[in-house]
Amino acid sequence: MEIKRAFDLLPYLAANFQKDELLSKKLDGKWNSYSTQDLIDNSNKVSLGLKELGVQKDDKIGIISYNRCEWVFLDFGIQQLGAVSVPIYPTITEEDFKYIFNDSNVKIIVVETDELYEKAKNAAEGISSVEAIFTINEVEGAKNWSEILDLAEGKEVSSLEADKTAVDQDDLLTLIYTSGTTGNPKGVMLSHQNLVSNFVTCRPLLPLDSESNALSFLPMCHVFERMMLYLYLYVGVTINYAESLEAIGDNMKESHPYFFTCVPRLLEKVYDKIYAKGSELTGIKRKLFFWALDLGDRFVVGKNMGFWYNFQLGIARKLIFNKWKEALGGNVRAIVSGSAALQPRLARVFWAAGIPILEGYGLTETSPVISVNRFEPEDNRVGTVGPIIKGIEVKFTESGEILTRGPHIMKGYYNNPEATAETIDSEGWLHTGDKGTWHEDRFLKITGRVKEIFKTSGGKYVAPPALENKFKESVLIEQIMVVGENQKFPGALIVPNFTELKNFCDKTGITYTTDQEMIENEEVIKKFQSETDILNEAFAQYEQIKRFKLLPALWTIESGELTPTMKCKRKVITAKYQAAINWIYDC
Repeated sequence: MEIKRAFDLLPYLAANFQKDELLSKKLDGKWNSYSTQDLIDNSNKVSLGLKELGVQKDDKIGIISYNRCEWVFLDFGIQQLGAVSVPIYPTITEEDFKYIFNDSNVKIIVVETDELYEKAKNAAEGISSVEAIFTINEVEGAKNWSEILDLAEGKEVSSLEADKTAVDQDDLLTLIYTSGTTGNPKGVMLSHQNLVSNFVTCRPLLPLDSESNALSFLPMCHVFERMMLYLYLYVGVTINYAESLEAIGDNMKESHPYFFTCVPRLLEKVYDKIYAKGSELTGIKRKLFFWALDLGDRFVVGKNMGFWYNFQLGIARKLIFNKWKEALGGNVRAIVSGSAALQPRLARVFWAAGIPILEGYGLTETSPVISVNRFEPEDNRVGTVGPIIKGIEVKFTESGEILTRGPHIMKGYYNNPEATAETIDSEGWLHTGDKGTWHEDRFLKITGRVKEIFKTSGGKYVAPPALENKFKESVLIEQIMVVGENQKFPGALIVPNFTELKNFCDKTGITYTTDQEMIENEEVIKKFQSETDILNEAFAQYEQIKRFKLLPALWTIESGELTPTMKCKRKVITAKYQAAINWIYDC
């Protein structure tokens, strides 16, 4: 059957993939599973219950929850009425909740926990559109989402047919608010066609079938994981929802995923842990570990490296790299990385380990995938974001900005025609704000952000993302933001990886006291200068970091320096650490 609207996946699943365990979530130490029929039945109950509450076509329903099966039931239940889901990051501020509730005219809100209930209740005060807040967990004094399901009792599923028929593929499916790196979040309007075209096109590009299972832990309110949800169901993949970010390692060992999506920061953390353990080895084991890493760093995807290299790599995979695969559950066929730039070195090493990394590129506004590296080595180039997916167009402006056009382009920004007009031109081209170029005439390579590129006082242009990505190759650097607009040279704010810094101090005989004291320690500063000198070699003289300032605390979502997708809020960090930036240039 043809899928035109996302909820057409439900009858498609019924006809093609009747599975006893389609969705699973670990709660209270136990995996709870739902079958294909459970998904359909619960989605129908949500639709019928919401209809009894007066929800109609185009009404907005907020979902504030971490990944779990109920999220999926709510999503499809909302869709079948022609209503619009407004997924919201649980980690954003109460002020952002209030802004989104007000801007979207949300009618009903479903939250997961007691903490989120209090946060949402406070944010909803004075907003007349909000009629009710329900919780997924049992919360004293709150309406539980089971009350929505109870309202479906005695109602005929057939009564939903008219509602579903009234939904067109061009109708709004979801309203996703962007992270808001500059100012208030903008509501991205995505239609059924937007997301359906994306997951149908991406389906042949991934090594998945109905016997596969995936682990899901990226937020489902993020468009990437949302699209992947639909793609998984389209293929009949069993989806296991991780219990928390902290438990991902254990959940991988329990669920043995064939596939998962992630952001580069997760792969960096996995690699850093592996590197730290390898550094603790002694003797022949230590030599073997770093020999394997050196092989991995020289790996070229899709190239025959010759008999001797291939022979050595085979040994390294048996002795060293197989433990990496075991740490990821033992069955991983591939990992898709998105949302930010992946260090090429990491991609090479994981490929060498027999764990293919498929780096892709897209935006919330593009539903999201524009390009992705393929599973087949000949269609994968490390350092790029792969070939363009079928059915869409990409071109560059004279300045190098990436433009794209096709069925994946959003309907616009909700309540914001000015921003829509600035982003989508009269010919339908969406201006991404990213700069890029072609590699080998068919692989898209991102070279920076249009607004993040700055000019030094000497008239030279510098692209901070390229520097930042390279500098994060150092195990001592946890976070970095390059500065220097209209200044004499590029500088950097650096947050150390304090675990690795402590290891360095222990090995070199430096007494570790507090993080604050260590970043002011002369020997520590010398070590970071040495790292900077090495990493600078990859850049032209005018691009190199001439001076840096070490900072004592991680940037977090909660403290406001990071977006929910872990991107730096440059304006916030600049304002917060202006004194440190002034110090960099007071020389």
